[in-house]
Amino acid sequence: MLKNDLLLRAARGEKVERTPVWLMRQAGRILPEYREVRAKMGGFKELVENPEFACEVTIQPVDHLGVDAAIIFSDILVIPEAMGLPYQMVEKRGPWFEKTIKCAADIDRMVVAEADGVRYTIDAIAMTKKELDGRVPLIGFAGAPWTIFSYMIEGSGSKTFSNAKKFLYTEPVLAHKLLEKITLSTINYLKGQIEAGADIIQIFDSWAGILSPEQYKEFALPYIARICDAIDEVPITVFAKGAYFVRKELGELNCQTIGLDWNMDVAESRAMIGNSKTLQGNIDPCVLYSDDETIVTKTKEMLTAFGPNRHIANLGHGVYPDIDPRKVKLFVDTVKEFRF
Repeated sequence: MLKNDLLLRAARGEKVERTPVWLMRQAGRILPEYREVRAKMGGFKELVENPEFACEVTIQPVDHLGVDAAIIFSDILVIPEAMGLPYQMVEKRGPWFEKTIKCAADIDRMVVAEADGVRYTIDAIAMTKKELDGRVPLIGFAGAPWTIFSYMIEGSGSKTFSNAKKFLYTEPVLAHKLLEKITLSTINYLKGQIEAGADIIQIFDSWAGILSPEQYKEFALPYIARICDAIDEVPITVFAKGAYFVRKELGELNCQTIGLDWNMDVAESRAMIGNSKTLQGNIDPCVLYSDDETIVTKTKEMLTAFGPNRHIANLGHGVYPDIDPRKVKLFVDTVKEFRF
């Protein structure tokens, strides 16, 4: 039994006493306590793959920031690794794949992953659920198929993901074949997370905004829809960064919450998405570099723009690692103290 179920009630469109709040990338990055644990483990990937320490850093923001939900400490790239394409996390550079997908034979070598292929995250969820003891809900997550595909083709982060986009244009049949395998793997993985105790799921389409509307509707949205249709055990949030051009279509997905980035106007988004979905977001993370008065003012402006119904407060993207944790807590506290 959850002592604080505000997030789940808000996602389902039920009455809440106040707006719930959590932050993308809250599990780590800004907290000195996280950095201590990571240093002990030797690196990000080592931490992801250790259930005990992943559990510890997942709970830290609940203890130190007072957020209304925990999100499991993991990485979206565990799926390509479980499918047969291992990656490394290079300090100050980000993810890097020694091998990438280049042809049909490479795709044929990829397996459809089962949840057990990411056993460490499943175990971390079970452990965290037990340690939280009902204090707040636990969010599970996965990358959207297009975003996972983009890394598997490109091999690392990119400003343009031109190799991944080129593959869509030059090998559309193969692209769909790989996206199908990623989608099935993701469904298996998320169902494993739910079975282990995740109360709500978020799908991150981090690179949605680099596709054209036509490409997004062919190579991204249908696969997110497949995932949403396959999961009915818990609420689902879809966060497609930069996908302002498909907000209406996102509103038609079989999910409960749509995440907005900070470039998406609240009133316009509500008009396009409709009233049957909860909206999440969407203050610019850089606001948290401001002085205290500005943070409080901007946070209240955001809350007023969304209104009292069907809103989960968050940033418009992940919190940046050099933001002062005290400023982050001020944002959280301002949301928690605000009343309409």
